[in-house]
Amino acid sequence: MKRLAVAWFACAAAAASAQSLRVCADPDNLPYSRADGSGFENRIARLVAEDFGLPLEYAWLPDRRGFVRKTMGAGLCDLIVGVPVEFERTSNTRPYYRSSYMLVEVAGDRAPPRGFDDPRLRQWRIGVQLVGDDLAATPPGHALARSGVVDNVVGYPIPGDEPVAARIVHAIARGELDAAFVWGPQAGYYARRAGLPLQLHYVPPPPSLKKQPFSFAIAMGVRRGDETLRARLDDFIARRQSDLDRILADYGVPRVEDKP
Repeated sequence: MKRLAVAWFACAAAAASAQSLRVCADPDNLPYSRADGSGFENRIARLVAEDFGLPLEYAWLPDRRGFVRKTMGAGLCDLIVGVPVEFERTSNTRPYYRSSYMLVEVAGDRAPPRGFDDPRLRQWRIGVQLVGDDLAATPPGHALARSGVVDNVVGYPIPGDEPVAARIVHAIARGELDAAFVWGPQAGYYARRAGLPLQLHYVPPPPSLKKQPFSFAIAMGVRRGDETLRARLDDFIARRQSDLDRILADYGVPRVEDKP
């Protein structure tokens, strides 16, 4: 009986997914997604639904530990619009953009650092994102530490009244930081909304951290084994890449074309 029940559930889920595009998303995670539809992944989801001729539905859940298991794994949705192309918990499409950590600073004439060994980084007050329950540093934080840039670095954890990227960018605008390393899509989005002109630079990682990725290719993720939907999305990306590029540009997402 249990085996029959599982088979029935799988058929029911497949039938539901054929009638609508069911997307797993965080209801408050700009610039990616928001319940009011204002994130760039919301716009991409609408574009996919229109292209497929399907109504768009969401399964909303904060993107925390267990997100895939509690949404897609529970049969509530079929698509995650943005996942790293090597993400192991979903079956992933071809990538539709690649971004990297970016240095954010006040716009001006000074030349950007050519690497993490630039002596100016020892003098600037630099913000970095901290992730996870153990407040681990992101790749730029490791690169700064390897280069001996420690005492002037300020770590920003995820919890707070605002998203961590927003807090960092606001600190630059207030003059509390001279620069910061922020994940590209977040850096571009919040820099455009700062109270003064900011600029973004790509700083290549040091050779000593060549095994630590600084840039990531982003794809769409579907349930493992759903090769039909994955193939259909691959075709969509190939046909509509220019439309995807325009959406990303609207949100200031910095892109690197090739893996550095």
